[in-house]
Amino acid sequence: MAASGERLVLDRYVSDSGVLHGMAEEVARGLTAQPKWLPSKYFYDERGSALFEEITQLPEYYQTRTEAAILRAIAGALIARFGFGSLVEIGSGSATKTRLLLDAMERQGVLREYVPFDVSESILRASAEALLRAYPTLTVHGVVGDFQQHLDRVPPASSRRLAIFLGSTIGNLDREERRVFLSRVRGMLRVGDALLLGVDLVKDIARLEAAYNDAAGVTAEFNRNILCAINNALAADFIPDAYRHRAFFNMEEERIEMHLIPDSPQRVTLPACGIVVDIDPAETIRTEISCKFTRESTTEMLESAGLDLDEWHTDDQQLFALAVAVPRGA
Repeated sequence: MAASGERLVLDRYVSDSGVLHGMAEEVARGLTAQPKWLPSKYFYDERGSALFEEITQLPEYYQTRTEAAILRAIAGALIARFGFGSLVEIGSGSATKTRLLLDAMERQGVLREYVPFDVSESILRASAEALLRAYPTLTVHGVVGDFQQHLDRVPPASSRRLAIFLGSTIGNLDREERRVFLSRVRGMLRVGDALLLGVDLVKDIARLEAAYNDAAGVTAEFNRNILCAINNALAADFIPDAYRHRAFFNMEEERIEMHLIPDSPQRVTLPACGIVVDIDPAETIRTEISCKFTRESTTEMLESAGLDLDEWHTDDQQLFALAVAVPRGA
């Protein structure tokens, strides 16, 4: 289904009923697994999105400001080198950092098209309308969908394309999910196109763990909010305050893991899932993984999907990196 205006087109590939059905299936699968887990994409209801924006401003959370600083430093040269006229943003959200690239494209007279891809139509529409006001020559072709299912619905590019996947969201996927996702991104790219990928780097463990255990407790509230989101969407009866937040670096897997741990035995009814779940204090619910990377592991990850690392940009402290990848053989 598509909605259109003169400069804005929206293609919808998820509906409210479809999202809820998929959510019920995934939540049931995760809570009946051993060990238990929940899909991290369900953090981002309205409250969760607001809490995450708060997290990005915390002193311990270096990722967002570091990535933005790198992007600000490289945007002009990147656009000048490739001449991208079309920008595809996967998981576009509020598109805040996107403006650094759009500004560079506009300055160089190549700005034509922005293709935001997000599961939330309301957030996508709001950010698209703001960008249309800011960039008079821009057209927006938004895609409302799940990036693990609907990337093949991204429309063909009218000019050289830059696909961007920022925020180290790639780290929320396991190894095979990353390979499948990046292979689909590779399928969107032609000779002359590129992918700009944000990756959080392996570093001092104390620095890593502090970013997920902030002194103000915002991340703990964000973690528990996933239970509120499930309650609201699936008529479940989690008691969020009965769970403690725990985040730690798993050295073997090179990833941060976030968990919720009940203080006492919990019985949860999920009518939309058709299940009742007992959760013991001796077990946890894993709510997120956030894999960390090196240049070597990023290169290997890209190559597994038919992409070659072309540029590698980091900050002075080697906290975060932006990788520019091109289709193999391009």
